[in-house]
Amino acid sequence: MIVDGLETAWVGQPAAEALVFLHEGLGSITQWRDVPAKIATTSGYPAFVYARQGYGKSEPVHVPRPLTYMHDEAHRLPRVLAAVGITKPILIGHSDGASIAIIAAGSGLPVSCLVLIAPHVFVEEVAVEEITAAAEAYHTTELRARLAKHHADVDGAFWGWNRAWLDPDFRSWNLEHFLPAITVPVLVVQGDADEYGTLAQVTAVTTQLGGPVETLIVLGAGHTPQREPGVCEAIAAFIQAPRDRAP
Repeated sequence: MIVDGLETAWVGQPAAEALVFLHEGLGSITQWRDVPAKIATTSGYPAFVYARQGYGKSEPVHVPRPLTYMHDEAHRLPRVLAAVGITKPILIGHSDGASIAIIAAGSGLPVSCLVLIAPHVFVEEVAVEEITAAAEAYHTTELRARLAKHHADVDGAFWGWNRAWLDPDFRSWNLEHFLPAITVPVLVVQGDADEYGTLAQVTAVTTQLGGPVETLIVLGAGHTPQREPGVCEAIAAFIQAPRDRAP
């Protein structure tokens, strides 16, 4: 279903209180695979999944993207939620999506809790190296063909993300100042073999948040730790806990 120019989908019946999935920098609804369904089924909450502008079947985006593109998406998020009737969001963000969740919650969006999967709050050299390699792979391997299965405008999706991250001015991008304003419970999930970020991201988040935080370090996992056995169940248990403790 297209809402405000964006491709959207629900797992379960739409409700005011729902999980909201924010995908990675090259993600889409389909690239979440069965993760939303697993977490929704186990936690008992319905899940709302959407593709941001320029991704999936959503409206295209102009390239190059502004270096504030994640801030822009965070500021658009309240409008998206209002359009589908969500007033009590539980944000589950992956990579760029986790960064967007941090900006949104740190800017005052009312949320019940946050799940941050492989979040970025500053730019690391490992990310720059991996994204540089991705540009070469896009030209020389089947990467473009694989991504084209998920995006109507695959070139816009890829280069909008790639060129923003590789812009020299993006090296100063930093979200740490948003963290103290986040006082709701937060779960940070990170693979210890993440090719796009180190555990320094986890340390930065957990030491500067303004509220309670839990961490799940997934041994041997790369940039998609949510696909590893038991991780969806752990996320669901974290989400369920606040409701279980409610009077």
